[in-house]
Amino acid sequence: MFVPAEKVSMTLGERLSAAVGVRSDRSVEAARNRGAAEGTRDADRSGPPGVRVRDLSVVYRTAAGELPAVSGIDLDLPPGTITGVVGESGSGKSTLALSLLNAVQPPGRIRSGSVEIDGLGDVTRLRGEDLRRARGRHIGYVFQAAQNSLNPLKTVGKQLLDLGRSHEIRDLRGLVRDAKDLLGRMGMDGARVLDSHQHELSGGMRQRVGIMFALVLNAHLVVLDEPTTALDMITQATILRIVREVHEERGLTTFIITHDLGVVAEVADRLAIMYGGRVVEQGPTTEVLGAPRHPYTQGLIRAIPRLVGDLGEARALPGRPPTLGTVPSRGCVFRERCDLRMDVCETEEPPTVPYGEWIVACHAVAARDAETREEKA
Repeated sequence: MFVPAEKVSMTLGERLSAAVGVRSDRSVEAARNRGAAEGTRDADRSGPPGVRVRDLSVVYRTAAGELPAVSGIDLDLPPGTITGVVGESGSGKSTLALSLLNAVQPPGRIRSGSVEIDGLGDVTRLRGEDLRRARGRHIGYVFQAAQNSLNPLKTVGKQLLDLGRSHEIRDLRGLVRDAKDLLGRMGMDGARVLDSHQHELSGGMRQRVGIMFALVLNAHLVVLDEPTTALDMITQATILRIVREVHEERGLTTFIITHDLGVVAEVADRLAIMYGGRVVEQGPTTEVLGAPRHPYTQGLIRAIPRLVGDLGEARALPGRPPTLGTVPSRGCVFRERCDLRMDVCETEEPPTVPYGEWIVACHAVAARDAETREEKA
């Protein structure tokens, strides 16, 4: 069944309204012009890249054999857009993000599929020096645990110089100037931060340092893995504002991994919902959140706490998401928790039903649409 827009919590609704206004004012061309002016270290860039993920599957080797963490993912990141991926813990979001860098570590491996990035080709086929150059220069990554991505024995400035040398940047002074400028635009004293160790910075400051590292080499595809996790509400709002501003000004293609629907409502143009290693629904953010079709998306929205109205309307999803060892090998991965479960869900993979830019993978949705077409005929 459909969840009408008024059923979405007031907090989420307000964020959606604000997000639509912000996105309608974007100017990717202005961002491209600014990027061209800053292209002394990256003159081969002409604009934000598009990304096309096709039939991507990632497995992890265990005592029980190779188990799927991501299965048959098809996903597009249009140039110059912000795409958010939402799902519960264990849904495969971070594994998908690491696949964009071909950075899945053993015992994991990309078993099949491709990740085509404009200007790079299929990243899953890159090896050695080509892959190392792609990371940082073309693809910036902001890790979920910012404190774990910084070396506790070195200052931020020394780590910045290490980054520059590893990518053979000749103008290290220029690199430092750009880093100070980025940090300053994020509301920090750039000189002080570069002279600091990680323990001297707050969680929000470390997250902003991670964003700086992802951008300072002028990467035009940026991946942010849970950029607001464990941050207070004020710091979260600051980080999201920075993400929007930097995305627009630098002409980026941005990919955000999160478990928070409010985050994607705030910044994302497009939204993909993941469950059990699969994308079950994707499309324009306002449409997916305003009237979700997949029962899992509906359940996520119903679970959002209300600040006003009937507080009892918020209901947690029943059961638990599957683990790596309990993901069904056939049929619908969501069937054990689904109110619309059908016999066919036990044995067959759900068909993908397109609605223009909106795609849903669900047997119940497909059956309902087939009935509607028959009634109209």
